[in-house]
Amino acid sequence: MQPVRVVLAALAALCSHACANAAPVQTVYAAGDIARCAHPDPRWSGAADTAAVVAAGLATAPQAVVLTLGDHTYPRGTAREFADCYDPTWGRFKDRTWPTPGNHEYYTKGALPYFAYFGERAGRPERSWYSLTLGSWHVISLDSNLAPDAHAAQLDWLREELKNNPRRCTLAFWHHPLYSSGGHGSVPKMRGAWALLHAAGAELVLSGHDHDYERFAPQDAHGKPDPRGMRQFVVGTGGAFATPFLLFAKHSEVRDASRNAVLRLRLRADGYDWELLEATPPMLPNASPPDHGSAACH
Repeated sequence: MQPVRVVLAALAALCSHACANAAPVQTVYAAGDIARCAHPDPRWSGAADTAAVVAAGLATAPQAVVLTLGDHTYPRGTAREFADCYDPTWGRFKDRTWPTPGNHEYYTKGALPYFAYFGERAGRPERSWYSLTLGSWHVISLDSNLAPDAHAAQLDWLREELKNNPRRCTLAFWHHPLYSSGGHGSVPKMRGAWALLHAAGAELVLSGHDHDYERFAPQDAHGKPDPRGMRQFVVGTGGAFATPFLLFAKHSEVRDASRNAVLRLRLRADGYDWELLEATPPMLPNASPPDHGSAACH
């Protein structure tokens, strides 16, 4: 019996490896801080430049999706801004977009135009958080703008969501970054959400808010490096004007405020690849090449 058991164990291991490699790779395009309505013509705006990059990628990958990281329009997230500035640019792939709201959406009461524009994909004004499955990944959209009672309800939901949907690889996205070297700096509002995600073994957090790109090393909710912590990307490069970095935050690995760009993620069954896709040439001389890399899930 022992040889049979050895053979069966070897076959099981081989199947597990083969199944992991055979799982479909999910491509995701992500950015926030997108459409400035001060631009006289959306066809020639920064949002149009980044939309062209996303559209080209979606054309070659039928299953690819878009994650938007808040501040879809400027300055106030009105219905007219969504119609006149966002829709002619990033609206062309609205049916493949999963959004999260930023602070500028809430400059209009209740962010109602945002919820009206995206419909069911944005959740509801009274429950603006949701989850979905992309390939083999658990993906969670959270709202970093909520009042205390609503935020507590969101955390209660997140706790149950993570308990009831155990997956090897999890990605979360919201607008305000817990860690940032940009002008707004680190925003502590989502520390509790980070702690819950970290405890559940999540891999990635995507945010916007600062108009730049920044990648952090994996860390915990209190800024301590941790190989099993979460890696955060700030991708506020969707088309709004770039803003400079101020005080460099700890564990910041890459910073770029020189170009409009979109982050492309390839979500594999056992890890992920990232690449910053340049939409416009860098505005600074001697700018570094766009960031890219790979990592394994915990």
